[in-house]
Amino acid sequence: MKVVAWTEYCLGCGLCEIYCAAQHDGYNGNVLKIFKKGRPMHRSRLLKAEQGTWLNTCMHCTHAPCINGCISGAIKRDPNGIVYVDYERCVGCYSCVMLCPHGHVRPWSERHQVLKCDLCRDTGLPSCVANCPNGALQLVD
Repeated sequence: MKVVAWTEYCLGCGLCEIYCAAQHDGYNGNVLKIFKKGRPMHRSRLLKAEQGTWLNTCMHCTHAPCINGCISGAIKRDPNGIVYVDYERCVGCYSCVMLCPHGHVRPWSERHQVLKCDLCRDTGLPSCVANCPNGALQLVD
């Protein structure tokens, strides 16, 4: 599974990042509260270029280099095929950042760990997909 962005429908509003952060920062998707803890940390990035805007999310690769290169075993795949970070094990070596062919895994300097999309694995439908006002994001197999 992965999130696919349709650039022709993307407004570039950034709500995908905001809802992503709200889902992961302990407020269960409540966007009105996420800035109370400071700068919210989204797991995916909205990219902007002349060709348009799109959301860069994890591809959850079949042969994920980030899993194979993780020295602590913190990056794992769940039974549904979703690649995620076990933050109890992440030591912040950033080998996964260097190995990700899509440039999705990125450093989380405040915690000396990494951030990556986990498709909101505890909720069913990723927050970015559920809250895109123009339907520019879809979850596909």
